[in-house]
Amino acid sequence: MRHQIGLVLAVLMAGVLFFAGTWGYLRLLRLPAAEGQLSQLPAGGGSLISDHHVLIAFAAIAGTGLLAGILIAVPRISPLAAGLPGLLLLGWTGLYLVSVRQAVDLIPLRSDPFGTGFEAMLFNGLLAAAGLAMIVPMFVPSRWRAGRAGETEAIEAGEFISDLDGTTKAPVPPGPADQQTQLTPIRTASLAPGPAEPWPDGR
Repeated sequence: MRHQIGLVLAVLMAGVLFFAGTWGYLRLLRLPAAEGQLSQLPAGGGSLISDHHVLIAFAAIAGTGLLAGILIAVPRISPLAAGLPGLLLLGWTGLYLVSVRQAVDLIPLRSDPFGTGFEAMLFNGLLAAAGLAMIVPMFVPSRWRAGRAGETEAIEAGEFISDLDGTTKAPVPPGPADQQTQLTPIRTASLAPGPAEPWPDGR
């Protein structure tokens, strides 16, 4: 079940990367050209905070990176969630090294900003870097056994709590019959005659 959810997350990660990440990257990449300052710094070297288009582009890239980081770092998430999109990116990069035209022709929606941004990230090697980072969980053995480890920990925790409850239960107080049984030997012992104790010296 965990790996099936991982497949769904892998599709989600690929979609977010293709639509949000590539659009944001293309928007930032074309920022100087959009302002007619191709050879100069964006915003003339000033602040970009006032430009809401730039902030939206940054948010798209940051959201994509945050989702990828969660899928990579959280142990309970199947390694397929980040690994499958990473393998796709590495495969696309390998095809680009072998045949540039074929790799570019396979990019969907090339006439839209999404396809153009994906192409730019492919040319700049960003897809290869992202793919290498995303396949790391697939080489961690504990990520594949996280479900069994969690079940074992839950069972051990339940047994520990049961033992703790058993040791902290208060003993049952004795009834009237038990009290009489316990007090009788004490009274008998107190009434039994014993050897006379000598008086201390000087008395």
